[in-house]
Amino acid sequence: MGSAAAASAGTATPLAARAGELDRGLAAAGCTALLVIASTARDPDLAPFVGPVHVHNSFLIAPRRGEACFGYLSPMERDEAARTGLRLLTPEVLDVARWARQGEPEEVLLANVLERALLLSGVAPGMRLALAGHAGAGLVQAVCARLGESEWTFVPGHHLLLDVRKGKIDAEVAEIRRVATATCEAMRALAPVLAAATVRDGELWLQEERLRVGVLRTVVAAAFALHGLEQPEGNIVAAGADAGVPHTSGADERVLRAGESIVVDLYPKGSLFADCTRTFCVGAPPPALAAAHAQVREVLAAAHAAALPCERGWALQEAACARFAEAGWPTPISQPGTTRGYVHGLGHGVGFDLHEYPSFRRHAGAEGILGVGDVFTLEPGLYDSEAGFGVRLEDLMMLGNDGPVNLTPLPYDLDPRAW
Repeated sequence: MGSAAAASAGTATPLAARAGELDRGLAAAGCTALLVIASTARDPDLAPFVGPVHVHNSFLIAPRRGEACFGYLSPMERDEAARTGLRLLTPEVLDVARWARQGEPEEVLLANVLERALLLSGVAPGMRLALAGHAGAGLVQAVCARLGESEWTFVPGHHLLLDVRKGKIDAEVAEIRRVATATCEAMRALAPVLAAATVRDGELWLQEERLRVGVLRTVVAAAFALHGLEQPEGNIVAAGADAGVPHTSGADERVLRAGESIVVDLYPKGSLFADCTRTFCVGAPPPALAAAHAQVREVLAAAHAAALPCERGWALQEAACARFAEAGWPTPISQPGTTRGYVHGLGHGVGFDLHEYPSFRRHAGAEGILGVGDVFTLEPGLYDSEAGFGVRLEDLMMLGNDGPVNLTPLPYDLDPRAW
């Protein structure tokens, strides 16, 4: 979504705010309409158009330059469906009860429903549709095969929708801010727990119990529960050598130790995601850990300054690699496939999916250019599992008209007592 659309869409419905960009994307793909088939309206390909409604099996048909329709299969969800503000294709109009009475398999029922819905939406047989959504792959394949018998044809539409929802409208930014604020609260709740720990024979103790990773997860879960947030992708609380492998989530029974790094990566979801990482160490950090942490802070500060409209995500990644390489660390550019040093990308878009556009990849096209309204992470890190540590610092950024805004303005200190 372009910056002008993102800035002007504050009070528009989600679909109205994105209609122009969707039409342009469909035209570029040579498609007459978009069809999204979803098992829930929270599907990241559907939610950007219908808003935060509680509807299960449903679909969207959005013809180019036409009126979009939202279809649903259960009359129990009619009030929720009405909240979308879209033209509705109700179970009665779609004749769902008749197909159900005939006892047809699910794919036959859905194909019959969608055939009627497409005709009611003015999308005639023979037209080319962009297909998106995250319903079951086997079900969608069977449905499309049946619809193909009536000469509708389909092309992948997922990347088109990633383009359309790249820039966030005002209501979406507000929700991401809310979730990011709760993420900061959860991180701040961890710091005093770690700061209160005592050291016995190198292990961390809290009162009369060894301090384990699972205790920190419980603190995080309680903080998110207060805000009604979920953790559909889990979280990362990884210590020592576990922290040296970026996507190791950490074992709940693991006892924490003094002087080791503790990487805490939280990515909860309301109707949209937030994402933030900090690294802690209780007690004096080993020199290698302290040096790595200082280097990561330096690279993150430089990335903050460079994250400007029209900049390429890959250019920021190249700059981060150059800084780490100058300090003697392997990077994906200097040593592709390395598992030591800086081993991943600098950032990714965040929104309806935890990872979406803008892209920080080398070969990204327009989706790799930062624009006003984009929400993305900046997350440099250094890892050495053999040396027993990992460091990652991650901020969630929103690119506004005046430059980047940090949605997770937390301390970066290793020492939780400094928090």
